[in-house]
Amino acid sequence: MPSVGTTIHMTALDGIVTVNSLFTLAVFIGLTWDPRDPTNTLIEQEDSADCTPGPSVAEDLVAFHVYSFSSFLFSSLVALALKQGIRLTRTPSYHPAEILARVNGTLLRAGMLVSAVGSVSGCVFLMLALVNVVQIKLGTPACGSYHTLAAIVPLVIFVPVGLVIYVVTVLYAFTR
Repeated sequence: MPSVGTTIHMTALDGIVTVNSLFTLAVFIGLTWDPRDPTNTLIEQEDSADCTPGPSVAEDLVAFHVYSFSSFLFSSLVALALKQGIRLTRTPSYHPAEILARVNGTLLRAGMLVSAVGSVSGCVFLMLALVNVVQIKLGTPACGSYHTLAAIVPLVIFVPVGLVIYVVTVLYAFTR
């Protein structure tokens, strides 16, 4: 694989690790919040019976945060392993020039694809966790609150659209 291609792959892997780190921070911040705290809601008392989500929403919130964290961690570890593999095979100071290995392009692409799948699944789980946060804070969508719908609708539109663009870009890079 030419060094220009390897440089591009290193930059892409750096981007994956950076974005995953930011999302992992968001997940940790989300996990510090106690969804059962009655002062952490903006639901009006008179709407409480209809709008308050059940305990399964709080359980799903924690589960989706853990799934998201696991996905981002998996994706970052794969990306870092690929970066280390590229460094080891491309740096003569680690290996004499006569045994300098070439980067296996197929393995690199497969690893980048696996890392991208981890990032995408982490984003999906983070989006689901945020939907649960909105339900706990503002009420369930069945309640019909404008604020609940105004928070959830853009979330479930923009995140999947962004993920589709990301997946298309990754698949395009995968074929090059």
